[in-house]
Amino acid sequence: MPRVLRIINRLNLGGPTYNAANLTAHLAPEFETILMAGMKDDSEESSEFILEKAGIQPVYISNMKREIDLRNDREAYRQIVKVIRDFKPDIVHTHAAKAGTLGRIAAWRNKVPIVVHTFHGHVFHSYFSPTKTRVFLEIERMLAKISTGIIAISEDQKNDLGNIYKVCAPDKIKVIPLGFELERFQEAKAEKRRAFRERYHLDDDTLAIGIIGRLVPVKNHDLFIQSWKNVHAAYQGKARAFIIGDGEERQHLESLCAAAGINFETPENEHPGADLTFTSWIHDIDRAMAGLDIIALTSFNEGTPVSLIEAQASGKAIVSTQVGGIGNAVIPGVTALLSPSGDLTAFSNNLSSLMNNAEMRRKMEESGPAFAMKKFGYERLIRDMRGFYLDLLKIKG
Repeated sequence: MPRVLRIINRLNLGGPTYNAANLTAHLAPEFETILMAGMKDDSEESSEFILEKAGIQPVYISNMKREIDLRNDREAYRQIVKVIRDFKPDIVHTHAAKAGTLGRIAAWRNKVPIVVHTFHGHVFHSYFSPTKTRVFLEIERMLAKISTGIIAISEDQKNDLGNIYKVCAPDKIKVIPLGFELERFQEAKAEKRRAFRERYHLDDDTLAIGIIGRLVPVKNHDLFIQSWKNVHAAYQGKARAFIIGDGEERQHLESLCAAAGINFETPENEHPGADLTFTSWIHDIDRAMAGLDIIALTSFNEGTPVSLIEAQASGKAIVSTQVGGIGNAVIPGVTALLSPSGDLTAFSNNLSSLMNNAEMRRKMEESGPAFAMKKFGYERLIRDMRGFYLDLLKIKG
């Protein structure tokens, strides 16, 4: 059977871990896979529980970390090379930037027949300075030359990579959207909703709006907080906001709420009935989805937004900025209202429209699950990736 060495940046909570876990678990027994993973930052939430549920034991690359460090990166490279020489993979498949750099170079130098890389987003805008961005772009162009195939997770991302930033020729890029086990978002919804709303003291007639993800600059939670202040003040009914997640921006965001006069609570300092709640991370996110009514996203840049896919699977209305792959992950105007990046007025108008129009929310709730299941179910991911691997193996003989 073909052997696949799969390498992921780190096991922090997000789409890449779900993707790597599902591919590792469900491509067996046709493909034998080893999953290697770097180390998450202390400020990030671990996603190891996803692998544990799937029965996957990763090989950790103890020196592969988020920041560039020549000594650590050199040692991480050596660890990858050792596994390549021992395992002798037919395919090395890397996920995200650091794994893609070290893993592809190691595979190329050790003559692995097939080298594949998945972009789970990119860092060509909204992350670094122009000079640093140009350096990363040139590195990706060089790495693309030693890659047998490049995978984009949306058509918009393929256009970015192939036509706008010219990482490689568009015909070298295969679009394979992420895939998730989404059935749990339709199971026991009433029970999960009751549990979430009891935990946070929500009345049945209180509208709950949530934003889910890492608290980092690129997610632009500032926009959500500014919008919430404006929209909540004008809303005639009862409403609460929830920021689900954690990270380096939390103290800044708490300060922003305080400066805006928003009554908020945190896990360390609970105030039942606060207008906005910082929950930190919630692992059973299907329970949170069931308890919320509207899911928001305010990012400057996104690959494939996991929270919006899960929101649609849960049958929730969505308000979001239209960046990266978001337009491919939802049905604009049908399952989500979208606005330009950073546009406070447009985002606030969309949020206000959803809060004040129960019929619009109902229609979105009805449209989301079937779309999410068909486009982002893990069975489709496995079919697509199996076919891609087999095509590459056939070409290589």
